[in-house]
Amino acid sequence: MRSTSSLLSLLPALVGAIAPPTLDGLKLLWHDGFEGAAGSPPSDKWNIALSVNTNNELQTYSVSNQNIQISGGETMQLVPRKSRSGHWTSGRIETKDSWTPPPGGKLLIQSSLLLGNNAPGNQQGIWPAFWALGDAMRHGTQWPLAGELDIMERVSGSEVAYGTTHCGEFPGGVCNEPTGRGSTVPLPADGFHTWALQIDVTNPDWRAQSIQWMLDGKTWRTLTGADIGVEGTWSTLAHSPLYVLVNVAVGGDWPGNPNDSTMDGYGSMMELQYVAVYST
Repeated sequence: MRSTSSLLSLLPALVGAIAPPTLDGLKLLWHDGFEGAAGSPPSDKWNIALSVNTNNELQTYSVSNQNIQISGGETMQLVPRKSRSGHWTSGRIETKDSWTPPPGGKLLIQSSLLLGNNAPGNQQGIWPAFWALGDAMRHGTQWPLAGELDIMERVSGSEVAYGTTHCGEFPGGVCNEPTGRGSTVPLPADGFHTWALQIDVTNPDWRAQSIQWMLDGKTWRTLTGADIGVEGTWSTLAHSPLYVLVNVAVGGDWPGNPNDSTMDGYGSMMELQYVAVYST
């Protein structure tokens, strides 16, 4: 049954499409504003990921528009669903392109997104994420050596979001794998908010270069080359191509499995107005 929270999906149609903003000193390299008819799949800028399960998750990723669809209001919705038999399905998309911070410059990845408004007690095991992976993963390099930058993750309806770095050796290493190095930020009030990651390599000294996590334009976490302490590992994060991913996982090692109170549908979805990549 369609939950009342599905009304959230109508909001973009009422207020009009939200274009990626103009950012001082940066040019827009790539974006998707999710135009299209209601129920249609994402554009050919994306791969729909299937047969992916790296964290003992329960869901099967699907191409069905029950799990992943253009809303008709110029948004993309990733919606977890539970069948009558108890099987979970959901959506995951990955950009076909990848981007490298320019030498001596900056790269910024940003999205305006909305998280479902089911009560925390009804989101046990729901795990939405907006993140980036080293393109080397597509060419045989193992995780976490290729590098991973989690821009925003939420687990089980928590009141905080996580920003995490995965890198280097497994287990342990400078990124404390498999946990990674991360921080949290309080989630803002309901509604769409911008989440971004900026890689700044303008300083010629790699130790002074930085990766910043931003919420609504304000930096809430900074990681420097000096924090990592190993130039080669820093290079995998700040000087190598990255591709962008968005997904809603269900269950897994981190959030744990859903329980009888976990609700599927629009109240547990992630909805995006745009994804954009900028550079100097």
